[in-house]
Amino acid sequence: MSDLNLHPHPTRVVVVGVGNVGATFAYTLAQSGLAAEIVLIDANHTRAEGEAMDMNHAVPFFSPCRIWAGDYADCAGAAVTVITAGANQKPGETRLDLVKKNTGIFKQIIPQVAQHNPTGIILIAANPVDVLSYVAWKISGLPHDRVIGSGTILDTARFRYLLSEHFGVDPRSVHAYIIGEHGDSEVPVWSLANIAGMRLADFCCLQDVQYDQAKMDEIFKQTRDAAYEIIQRKGATYYAIGAGLVRIVEAILRDQRTVLPVSTLIDKYYGIEDVYLSLPTVVDRGGVEALLRLSLAEDEVVGLRKSADVLKNIITQGEL
Repeated sequence: MSDLNLHPHPTRVVVVGVGNVGATFAYTLAQSGLAAEIVLIDANHTRAEGEAMDMNHAVPFFSPCRIWAGDYADCAGAAVTVITAGANQKPGETRLDLVKKNTGIFKQIIPQVAQHNPTGIILIAANPVDVLSYVAWKISGLPHDRVIGSGTILDTARFRYLLSEHFGVDPRSVHAYIIGEHGDSEVPVWSLANIAGMRLADFCCLQDVQYDQAKMDEIFKQTRDAAYEIIQRKGATYYAIGAGLVRIVEAILRDQRTVLPVSTLIDKYYGIEDVYLSLPTVVDRGGVEALLRLSLAEDEVVGLRKSADVLKNIITQGEL
């Protein structure tokens, strides 16, 4: 029996938009060995062809993978379609201006994806990701658990990295979340942050290290403002978000039930509803399996509600 008969449905992932983020994600995904097929779709088809050629020339160095520049018909049968396409915010342009511009782009993209692949999962990475994830859900007509935003997976990674540098431990040993908006109103969950099950203040006390709240506040500020600092230096961020997207896709393809801070529809959560924002979420082969209910400190609840209000105001003003 041929391999084709043994595996009639190779695992396919589609990437819509092959700018810095899309191309970095696709290349990282190819290296991971998670997908047998990667389709690159871009308004500039020639650019997509060039990226596919370049990536294919790297395939001999890692697991076999078929990569090509395609069109929306190639979304058929894909397990996940990752949307990185969208305009970037320009100087003098408001977030609402950007939302309206990218909503227009999504109205061209999302219906075609949903038409050719009504059973797959859509993963949004374009910004502002929470609002655009909500827009994509509305436009697609798909169940909300199959339209996911990358949310604060990047902010959380930055947070853990900076905390690990401060405390001198592996970032993977730091358990801390950024929740809410992927943006200026995001909220650090200090009340649940821990190393080896010890709250940070307890960790410091038991390890004879001084706990400095001013330093913690500075770490959060660096987390929140990291994108501005990176963009000022190199023009864009794409390595870390590319890796974060692969982690989400891995949880989906391998049905891992991994807890990840992704953007999903919120309903009756500390009084918040009908908005997409990030909270620790169980992600599996079906998309969002469950939203975890956190026991937050009072100031964190206030911050989360304010973050939700920011996002809902943008949705309302944009008449989305």
